[in-house]
Amino acid sequence: MKKSNKKKYILYTLLIVLLLLIKGVIYYDISVEDLKKEYANEHSKFIEIDEMQVHYRDEGKGFPIVLVHGTASSLHTWNAWTKELKKTNRIIRMDLPAFGLTGPNKTADYSIKSYTSFLHQFLEKVKVTKFHLAGNSLGGNIAWNYTAENPDKVVKLILVDASGLPTNKPQPAVFKIAKTPVLSDLFLYVTPKFFIKKNMKEVYADDSKITDELITRYHKMALRVGNRQAFIDRAKMDFKLGSKANLEKLKSVKTPILLLWGAKDNWIPLNNGKRMDSILPNSKLVILENSGHVPMEENPEESLIVLKGFLKEFLNE
Repeated sequence: MKKSNKKKYILYTLLIVLLLLIKGVIYYDISVEDLKKEYANEHSKFIEIDEMQVHYRDEGKGFPIVLVHGTASSLHTWNAWTKELKKTNRIIRMDLPAFGLTGPNKTADYSIKSYTSFLHQFLEKVKVTKFHLAGNSLGGNIAWNYTAENPDKVVKLILVDASGLPTNKPQPAVFKIAKTPVLSDLFLYVTPKFFIKKNMKEVYADDSKITDELITRYHKMALRVGNRQAFIDRAKMDFKLGSKANLEKLKSVKTPILLLWGAKDNWIPLNNGKRMDSILPNSKLVILENSGHVPMEENPEESLIVLKGFLKEFLNE
């Protein structure tokens, strides 16, 4: 970048920051201890992995089901599923590195390889060796990669609007911002609530289900110390979704798989679910017509009916 252009960027940045300060949309980091008061509960536990204090919850009894959330989310996205499933199963969920109360990985490595290794370490520490595994979006990508590497551990795999194949469409605006110089620097200080709401409108099919409480939770989790920088680092990772090795790895997963997909998903469109279904040797695609990218959060009752039916097949095998 030429010096003159660089000076212009700096000037524009300072002007924008000044304007935003005047409007009061600069948000400071929130400490983990303050967030714990509101978003940890009697089921919350913390375990050390790679020098991170990983927030997780382990509830219920019975055959274990492990739940893995997506980008910019937290274990709270599974609240409705957990409330129902823990009546019959042991439900384990965690905040992934870069998100929730867990926060950033000191290495700033948010590759799928790193996340898969993290999940392996976590499951070893909580002592589960045989389980069902469910993942949404990024969590789905982690889940099928983990299953490909540990086919003896995962009895059934549930992929909810999972990533792992190219979408053949532009990335969501939030990822573009995180990758853009100057804008990414502003993101570290300027994370207004309306920005979170805008992203949620892209993720949900029904805007009326986006409550103030929901927006506040996502907003505060984004402000956790280190999470904004971690989001930028995560967004810059190249997952090489179209690589031949990636496709071969996906094809190798022979575990029974439920592909649960929102028909109105604007981030990872239904066509991706159909392509994934055509690639996987032992999958079943179920389309939820009134859901977006996070059907387990947006329409928990409908998605649970499908999930329970899939898991009952396990009991009859």
